Amino acid sequence: MAERSLQLNSGYKMPVIGLGTWQSPQGQVEVAIESAIEYGYRHIDCAHVYQNETEIGNAIAKIIKENKIKREDIFITSKLWNSFHKPEDVKPALMKSLNMLQTSYLDLYLMHWPMGYMNTGDWFPSDKDGKLMFSDVDYVETWKAMEALQKEGLVRSIGVSNFNEFQLNRILKEGSIPPAVNQIELHPYLIQKELVNFCSGKGIVVTAYSPFASPDRPWAEKGEPLLLEEPKLVAIADRLQKTVAQVILRYLIQRNVIVIPKSATPHRIQSNFDVFGFELNDEDVKTIESFNRNFRAVALTNHMQAKYYPFRENYSE
Repeated sequence: MAERSLQLNSGYKMPVIGLGTWQSPQGQVEVAIESAIEYGYRHIDCAHVYQNETEIGNAIAKIIKENKIKREDIFITSKLWNSFHKPEDVKPALMKSLNMLQTSYLDLYLMHWPMGYMNTGDWFPSDKDGKLMFSDVDYVETWKAMEALQKEGLVRSIGVSNFNEFQLNRILKEGSIPPAVNQIELHPYLIQKELVNFCSGKGIVVTAYSPFASPDRPWAEKGEPLLLEEPKLVAIADRLQKTVAQVILRYLIQRNVIVIPKSATPHRIQSNFDVFGFELNDEDVKTIESFNRNFRAVALTNHMQAKYYPFRENYSE
């Protein structure tokens, strides 16, 4: 049976299932947080760019005020947005998130992407031709500024998101604190065995975002296969008397991967947490992994010209 939390190299423990909040509609986030806490979640995944940290902070503050949980009982993750990669911008960005989340510290702070933007005040700064304006700030310099946040006690653990093996190796070599976590897209269409094994070998915990391949993402193409409707996955779920979503989450947890499924619907939030009472056998795992086709739902192909774009083949800088 998989553990309900994983040990981070920073010395802290991180719950293996958290509530994702990307694309959670405004006005529904507070209810989602309250439902998640009620059903047993103790891990909330946020990001500055999701533009809902104020609502999340209100929900958590309300729950704490009602004595349902204490601040130390809940693991809060947020992420440094691409516009704030200059070392002098890192701490102000964190302080803004802390203010909105109404907390004096984060349990985990991630660099959202290795590539940065020009800091123009826009979420996605673009020039007069509509092209994104990237900065060439080296993510290692950004990382060193994040290390200072941990040393100051503003964050308990630091990590990265969407980093490849080459980029992780640079951080490990040139930084003074190893990443505690690498949050990456991970699901049966994109199982990323080599990267997960690399992280495991370096003591870096992997968090899987978009575990269902993000079928509701705004740029999804018509006619794409839907992971949750794959007949072989449906068959496994029926045999186990579980949902396909539960089967996928269980598969990832059995790989010692943390999962952060997003939902704003209370019954789905509850269902996604019910993944500890069953096991997948070797044949189930083999079937699930047969779906791998290196499909990225979040490829950000309009970022390919960025200096530190992480998804190039044979990546080097």
